[in-house]
Amino acid sequence: MSVIVLTGGGTAGHCMPCFALLPDLKKIFDEVYYVGDNDKIESKLAKRHNVTFFYVPTVKFERKITLKNGLIPFKLLKAVSAAKHVLKNLKPNVVFSKGGYVALPVVIAANKLGIPVISHESDLSLGLANKIALRYSARLLTGFLPTAEDIKKAEYTGIPLNKSLFKQRDKSKLIKKYGFDAKKRTVMITGGSQGSSAINDSVADAFENLAEKYNVLWLTGKGKTCPKKAENVFQTEFCEDMGEAYAIADACVSRAGANTLFELIALQIPTLAVPLPKGNSRGDQVENADYFRKKGVISVLEERRLTPDSLAYSIDKLFENEAKYRNACKKLDLKSANEKVLAFLAEYSK
Repeated sequence: MSVIVLTGGGTAGHCMPCFALLPDLKKIFDEVYYVGDNDKIESKLAKRHNVTFFYVPTVKFERKITLKNGLIPFKLLKAVSAAKHVLKNLKPNVVFSKGGYVALPVVIAANKLGIPVISHESDLSLGLANKIALRYSARLLTGFLPTAEDIKKAEYTGIPLNKSLFKQRDKSKLIKKYGFDAKKRTVMITGGSQGSSAINDSVADAFENLAEKYNVLWLTGKGKTCPKKAENVFQTEFCEDMGEAYAIADACVSRAGANTLFELIALQIPTLAVPLPKGNSRGDQVENADYFRKKGVISVLEERRLTPDSLAYSIDKLFENEAKYRNACKKLDLKSANEKVLAFLAEYSK
């Protein structure tokens, strides 16, 4: 019997590609399991996708000077021991890791048990967890070509994307569903699953301007609903069906997480990226956005320059150059990496 264990989480970017592969993985492997943190997004997604989930304690590195980091070696030993126990029972042929601190104990435990690990990095530069995981991985698959060029174990594949996003949908019906004006263009605004206060505050202050010109599908993020209402604005904390949201969007304002950018570019949606600045993160979103800006497929507005006026102006310019961005996305031909990643994993199913 062939078994695969998926791991990675803490944020959507560290687990969504795993679930994008799920329908095809079930055709290749007899059993598919997920190992992660009970309190994070991966456990909720595993339940939604009917994947048996196993909990392993996680060890998070704080990006600041704190005594908590001194306890990491001891916590990691405990977490690796727990992961070993889970993996011994599941007996996987291979572990596929999407990175993040959630995955690290599982990757180390698998290596110590002689179970091959295939890791995947979505961002242009490796996150801390994947830098460590590289030592314990048989291969590292990358979302960006330059990432793979200087790493011996690395192979460029792109990022697995959910195939349902590319399903044809009736846009006119969706326009009616959201109560939008069929004569207006629709801009989707999102700050990711947790939302972005910086983006939301600017949208709130530019609210009347945007609502007058466009239909606005505003994904505020968990607990960040704005009290302002307008006829052409549909506001929700999150969208259960992102394929539906993308189908209705003529343009998008978004953070610059790699997975989201790959989806938007693959779907040829003109995008204004507002990357999370370095300091609030390790700077990965700034790198991702700059890479695609240089390719001519997105527009970028730095958060330090984000104001209600600059946001409204940048959205106007995005629509003015809509054809240019769509053509650039088409030429880049950023297809889903599913088949390439599946080919690597299938080698271990026999």
